[in-house]
Amino acid sequence: MLITKLSFRALRLTWMLWAALLVLPGAGCKSEAAEPTTQPEAPAATYLQSSTLLGEYSTSAVAARVSDIPFVGALAKYPIKVYRLTYRTHDAAGKEVTASGALLVPQVAQALPLLSYQHGTISPAQEDRAPSYYSSRSEIWSAVSVLAASGYIVSAPDYLGYGASKALAHPYEHAATLASASADMLRAAREFCAQQKVSLNKKHFLLGYSEGGFATMALHKLLEEQHASEFTVTASAPGAGAYHKTAFAKYILESQEPLDFLSSYVWVLRTYNQVYGLNRPLTYYFNQPYATQLQADPFGNVPKLPAQLFTSQLRTSVLNGTDQPLLAAFQANDIYDWQPKAPLALFHGTADDYVPFFNSEDAYKAMQARGATQVELRPIEGGDHFSSAATYTLGAYAFISQYY
Repeated sequence: MLITKLSFRALRLTWMLWAALLVLPGAGCKSEAAEPTTQPEAPAATYLQSSTLLGEYSTSAVAARVSDIPFVGALAKYPIKVYRLTYRTHDAAGKEVTASGALLVPQVAQALPLLSYQHGTISPAQEDRAPSYYSSRSEIWSAVSVLAASGYIVSAPDYLGYGASKALAHPYEHAATLASASADMLRAAREFCAQQKVSLNKKHFLLGYSEGGFATMALHKLLEEQHASEFTVTASAPGAGAYHKTAFAKYILESQEPLDFLSSYVWVLRTYNQVYGLNRPLTYYFNQPYATQLQADPFGNVPKLPAQLFTSQLRTSVLNGTDQPLLAAFQANDIYDWQPKAPLALFHGTADDYVPFFNSEDAYKAMQARGATQVELRPIEGGDHFSSAATYTLGAYAFISQYY
């Protein structure tokens, strides 16, 4: 759900692991049998509203961001241009809104795949970490820029609530709008490429960790189930997402142990309370004085013990199944039980105390039970939510490189 607390040591390990990809067979290499390319005449834009060049960066400039890590710079093969796109999408109520994102375009003549990268949790105070700002504090500044420079056109949506739509509340962990904002950004990216005569092949890759993992899973499901004639997913690698929301909610509410990340779960409850029209007072969910404090500061500190924060009414009604409206909201965001067709690798730390490992394990078992034949579970043994991010970066890049 978030990836912003990675230590310097973890980030350094990420780059060391990425360097190892230089010796992996086929990593960063072009397929012998390239798929047909698509370079249609630029149509009248139906999603894309505007594009702004944010900067052009040489391979040496991208490599310099990781100059303290040997060999990583060699992954950057092409200079990149970075654009801020604005585009049409819809909010949870179906109202058309303007959203934004970043598009990273390698400067090379050959047709390249389009990769959708979904970022992790960004609090409102971290607005400049949204992709379309392309700040050095963002996820896409370093690892994702190297990914682009290795030969992927990267579409990185801000999501609703950031960038051009920052006046809106971010619908945190809401599967439908995370997926639709990401899909519409892909559409805008394709329109931009058609206008600029940037050649795309027919491959689409999906990556993201934490909230980005949840968004990646939701996007994969949306594209295959509702837009298969428009997009063919080549491969996806979601990491550490909260895919089984109903089980996750019950896990939290029945826990007798301190949990370090209850403020994130508060955000999820607030989102579902609004998006699904429950509109309950905070006193239904939270004990005092926390209900009043959260009314004043939605991102304020909360206690670590669930029984201290959440009301007994909430805990009892969810655990015994009587709060049907709230349970229906959780179930609407259960995205673990479906049958993907494209190769999918589920990465997750086995010691994740923020988004428990069972989220990926449940998804793997449910997908297998439905007959999915190309789903893999990639446990990161002993990894917590933050330490696992480095291994995820290596594993996800290596996984999609098989299908490049």
